[in-house]
Amino acid sequence: MRREDGSGSGRPRAIAEALAEVLQRTGLEADVARAAVLEQWPRVVGPQIAGVTHPRMMTEDGTLVVGVRTHGWMTELSMMERTLLAKLNATAPRVAVRRIRWELLRTHP
Repeated sequence: MRREDGSGSGRPRAIAEALAEVLQRTGLEADVARAAVLEQWPRVVGPQIAGVTHPRMMTEDGTLVVGVRTHGWMTELSMMERTLLAKLNATAPRVAVRRIRWELLRTHP
């Protein structure tokens, strides 16, 4: 993409730079940062927890909503919440995860 900043350089620029500018200008930058938290969930929590959970959404106020397969896991994860929050925030510093809301996943027959 070519610069539209009036610099007149006419030099191409990296697509990542252009995309970052468009996301910021359109107000989608925060949405993309929140979506990145969902994508990073399995790497942050590891395969065992990722196998019994499903990150569902990240709200604008910093609440991560995570579906959990069983009540037992929900209890265990609730006790681990502070540790998980610290790991998430260290991995995704562009968006602050303030709390995790655990929801029981409903299974289909």
